[in-house]
Amino acid sequence: MAFSRRRFLSLAGAGAAGVSMLSPLEALYARAAARGQVARGIGYGSLQAKLPENAAELVGIVLGGINLSTTPLLELPPGFNYTAISYTGQNMDDGNKVPGSHDGMAAFPGPNNTTILVRNQELGPTSNGAIARPEFVYDQIGGGTTTIIVGTDRRVRKHFVSLAGTIRNCAGGPTPWGSWVSCEENLTIPEPTNTATKKHGYNFEVPATDDIKVAEPIPLVAMGRFNHEAVAVDPDSGWVYQTEDNGNSCFYRFRPNQYGNLRSGGILEALAIEAMPTVNTRTNFLQYKNQPLPVRWMTIDTVDPATNDDSISVRRQGQNKGAAIFSRGEGCWYGNGLVYFTCSNGGNIGQGQVFAYDPSNDTITLVVESTNSEELNAPDNITVAPFGDLFICEDGSGTEYVIGVNQQGELYRFATNAINGSEFAGACFSPDGQTLFVNIQSPGITCAIWGPWTRRRS
Repeated sequence: MAFSRRRFLSLAGAGAAGVSMLSPLEALYARAAARGQVARGIGYGSLQAKLPENAAELVGIVLGGINLSTTPLLELPPGFNYTAISYTGQNMDDGNKVPGSHDGMAAFPGPNNTTILVRNQELGPTSNGAIARPEFVYDQIGGGTTTIIVGTDRRVRKHFVSLAGTIRNCAGGPTPWGSWVSCEENLTIPEPTNTATKKHGYNFEVPATDDIKVAEPIPLVAMGRFNHEAVAVDPDSGWVYQTEDNGNSCFYRFRPNQYGNLRSGGILEALAIEAMPTVNTRTNFLQYKNQPLPVRWMTIDTVDPATNDDSISVRRQGQNKGAAIFSRGEGCWYGNGLVYFTCSNGGNIGQGQVFAYDPSNDTITLVVESTNSEELNAPDNITVAPFGDLFICEDGSGTEYVIGVNQQGELYRFATNAINGSEFAGACFSPDGQTLFVNIQSPGITCAIWGPWTRRRS
């Protein structure tokens, strides 16, 4: 399925006439500096516990001890509703059951006004996970992706396994050419102590299609072998930006040899900040808030290390050349002409940071740093709304929220996980911008949220 750049920009959240988050976030820190905390906005109003709108269709479904028809799964602002769809253990159209551990996800336009969701299942090799015929399994039963076709009524029309045999598919990202890049957050290699037959730590490409079809499990080796988390694609260049979930990670850029062909090979690079060789951005970086810092890119010479020896790891190669260090790079999304990415335990208090890389002038800017866990706690997956706001999934401790960042640079709570302390994951908007899809990772439920998005926010 070929996508136009205009269509991808709409999906990626650039529908707000090229709105830039940097200027509003400068205002955020101008107001918040005196208080020593991030500015908090009202958002869409106070959150209220709500049953799923399709509760009558969920009678008798108990998942992880939770009765889906009688238990409010989410707290949402007034006027917003949701359906609970594609939950763990549900029968799928390919004869499999929906695997657990729902994680990263993206939405694509499907036929007859449907939405195609491609969703990661962050499962290990011993899990009863994504199952496919042997010729379509990369290594062993475990993680992978599922594809869900959602109708205009926000109900599942069809769902099936679309990638199998990978390990801990955490996040990833959509491409302008109509596919999902699924990322392994795992570095397993064949050893006597495990059942692996191949190396792991790669990205895999999954076409967004409504056909019941499993993708060819071809590792995108040139994109690097490391603890992958998420990717974002610049639709102009086709270059792919990648995060790494490690306490001493790098932020990467992959320049494929051919636009739209990630199997064609390319050049892998790690970001370095000018005049700050191997700077650790985790602490004492708040002083650079909202200052666009010029960067350069360091070539990774060995993109596919044969072992897991840290001295030859991809990130060590980059840092030996001066690449910057980020603390647990996680969510990554293209929108507003920028590449946003989160660091889940970055910042002076270890509660998280959000950076924005600007491909147009090759600069990086710290745009959010949590100074209070009540405002932002361990940001993970991130997306950009069609109207320009950021929506961030928390993966911290205690109660988890979907956090919004509005055009005034204020943080607000949009949704609460009302059933347990599991993380939110996979936030993404439908092609028409009317539905926010998001996962409660455990016990594994995808929710489709809609409401008065255009209501004035403050």
